Amino acid sequence: MDLRAHLPSGDVAFPLLPLRSGALLPGRVITVTAGRKRSAALIRALIDRVQRHEDDGPPVIIGVAVQRDPHINEPGISDLHPVGTYAQVLKINQVADGVYQIGLGGIQRFALNQLERVEPYWRALAEPLESPSAGSAEARVRARALHEELESLGFEDDHAIGQILEAHLDDIDPDAFADAVAAALDLTQAQAVSLLLTPDVNDRLAKVSQLAGEILSSDDVRSRIQSTVRKAFNRQQREAILRQQLKAIKQELGEGDGEEGSDLERLRARIEAADPPAEVMKAVDREFNRLDSMQGGGAEANVIRTWLELVADLPWQSRAELSTNLDAVSERLDADHTGLGDVKQRILEHMAVLQLSGNPQGTVLCLAGPPGVGKTSLARSVAEATGRPFVRIALGGVRDEAEIRGHRRTYVGALPGRILSGLRKAEARNPVMLLDEIDKMGASFGGGSPESALLEVLDPEQHNVFTDHYLEQSFDLSEVLFICTANDLGQLSAPLRDRLEIVEISGYTRQEKAQIARKHLLPRQLTAHGVGPSEDLGPALEIEDAALESIIDSYTREAGVRQLERELIRLCRAAALTVARGDRAQRPAVSVTAKTLSDHLGKPRFTAEIAERTTIPGVSTGLAWTPVGGDILFIETSKMPGKGGLQITGQLGDVMKESARAALTYVRSNADALGITRRSIDEYDLHVHVPAGAVPKDGPSAGVTIFTALTSLLTGQKVRSDTAMTGEVTLRGRVLPVGGIKSKVLAAHRAGITRVILPLRNGRDLDDVPASVREQMEFILAEDMSQVLDAALEHGVDLPLPSDVSAPIGEVNSDEMMAAPRRDEV
Repeated sequence: MDLRAHLPSGDVAFPLLPLRSGALLPGRVITVTAGRKRSAALIRALIDRVQRHEDDGPPVIIGVAVQRDPHINEPGISDLHPVGTYAQVLKINQVADGVYQIGLGGIQRFALNQLERVEPYWRALAEPLESPSAGSAEARVRARALHEELESLGFEDDHAIGQILEAHLDDIDPDAFADAVAAALDLTQAQAVSLLLTPDVNDRLAKVSQLAGEILSSDDVRSRIQSTVRKAFNRQQREAILRQQLKAIKQELGEGDGEEGSDLERLRARIEAADPPAEVMKAVDREFNRLDSMQGGGAEANVIRTWLELVADLPWQSRAELSTNLDAVSERLDADHTGLGDVKQRILEHMAVLQLSGNPQGTVLCLAGPPGVGKTSLARSVAEATGRPFVRIALGGVRDEAEIRGHRRTYVGALPGRILSGLRKAEARNPVMLLDEIDKMGASFGGGSPESALLEVLDPEQHNVFTDHYLEQSFDLSEVLFICTANDLGQLSAPLRDRLEIVEISGYTRQEKAQIARKHLLPRQLTAHGVGPSEDLGPALEIEDAALESIIDSYTREAGVRQLERELIRLCRAAALTVARGDRAQRPAVSVTAKTLSDHLGKPRFTAEIAERTTIPGVSTGLAWTPVGGDILFIETSKMPGKGGLQITGQLGDVMKESARAALTYVRSNADALGITRRSIDEYDLHVHVPAGAVPKDGPSAGVTIFTALTSLLTGQKVRSDTAMTGEVTLRGRVLPVGGIKSKVLAAHRAGITRVILPLRNGRDLDDVPASVREQMEFILAEDMSQVLDAALEHGVDLPLPSDVSAPIGEVNSDEMMAAPRRDEV
């Protein structure tokens, strides 16, 4: 029966069944399952007509079209492919309530013109599609060529295609032959739809020929692979099967939990939840594939699993919620730290720039200063005020680059570097990371320099692609707020210093130390030792203000407050012992006054020895800078009969030795003006000594002090006991600027000195000195040694000023100061 005669005309609407998947080609028979409301309604309407057809009634014809998106439940015409198939309904079976299976036989293509979503099912208007070249000679030649090609490729052995080749052996209908072969091939959804949308028979025959060749090649490759797999069934695979059987047996016996597979699944789920970049996920997939191919829990499998655990734990996308309230940061810094106004201002400025620019890349703060001044606690306060996690990485003594970058996984016991380990601990990619004591990193022996490894970490242009040797993947550090601490910046290389924004913390004044002790140190130690205030009683230890000042002056002499806290701990322990032995209700158990302080802490360790040391000529007081803060330095000179020689002791460096020789030359050249006889110089040997000979000493700051001591010795005038000095001197007596002025002035203040002689060009550095210290001290700014000697010696000297020295003592020429180069003392 010719079914084409029963096809609807182009102006008659006919039922349409949209297909979510699959494609019906003319000449092909398929079975589809329909359960949508409209589809089920259409099938119920066709049941009686299909039964009548079985009883010699007319055939039941509907249209079939394929959806572009299978997830659309109510498709429109734009959701369907433009070419569909007229189909005869062959059979209908109900498989469940509202679900049917329907057998369809493809008849002819149609071009879909209109879709009506009327009740109860879809209806469509379409026009039959005929191939313009179906009966052409070219089409017949192509069909015959395809027939011969299928035979040569061996498709005639295939049952379905073999029957088609036999049926079209003599008279080949190109259109029907192309669709019949395509229907017999094992095509994918996309391939079937592509052939459905190709009405021209010549193009369709070309596509069918190409698809047949691809399928044959794929089958050939598949058979070769299966053959290879069967040949590769060796001892290792048999062991794998035995292990799985053993695992199942142990699980049945209750000796194993069979959780290895689920552990790997949970690990993969954790990694996917961490959402690493695509490059990292490629490496993760590769490592999982390696792990799947391994059998048992060997060493290499444990290495891979450890690496995957690191990837899962790193904060690829996790961020801490930040507080942008700069006032809150300022209040927290003021509450946690007394003084340090300049340092707090620098930190707030740094935070403001990060907040306004929206760019986390920027300079790295480096808090430089002596121990015990609060560098680490400042960084912790910044973290707590901004809501960032705090991670401290101690770099003291680190000698290996692998401590920063991690070890290669090829080494036994390999671990990630401290940077990634800190991020893993912080669980956020934007913590405050404190790189503590970067100046204490040691030199490497044979390996890379850890200081060089830090260059990539701290460089804003590089740290967004920081690569750890263990991870072997890039990790973005641009959101980390790095804060470094150091005692001696002279130990850092120039490239590393270039990446740091230096914030110097020189130390505290006596008043600031007393406030720190009252507000922070003493309450913390009282609580830690169990002698703090309770609901009914006050603290078990009370310290008078005079006693606290005595502790600061007589028992500690430091830039920070670490030794002060140790002395307070001794008092707290004494109070705890008294309370533990006696009645706890009697509080305060210990009351410390200035008179009773020595009963608890012993004899004072420091005394005001400056006046005593300078009671004879030849002794002067200098100021020095050390990595633990400023300090005072005594220069002692003496003369003995001899031949005008110079002896220098005290383990001095070359710079200080040269300063002593230059001082002697200056004194010799100005002997007449100073009132020194030639005999007192030529017939005596001079000895310059700096006490504490076991401590190496060097630097240019002692030049002025040595000049003054030698002049004092040879003129017989004593140096004023209330005066200290610092500065570098030329051979002609010019005073040059030096560094570390703030630290040196604070050291003089701690030692009870009230007058300080400074180089004229260091006058601008006095702005860094706290106002409370400047009010209690007198500063003499000198440009020439004649000014220094006139201010330092008890009776002064009457040396003429050089012609180019016009500024009187103590008067600052601001223009000269701004033009003068500043020199840092090391």
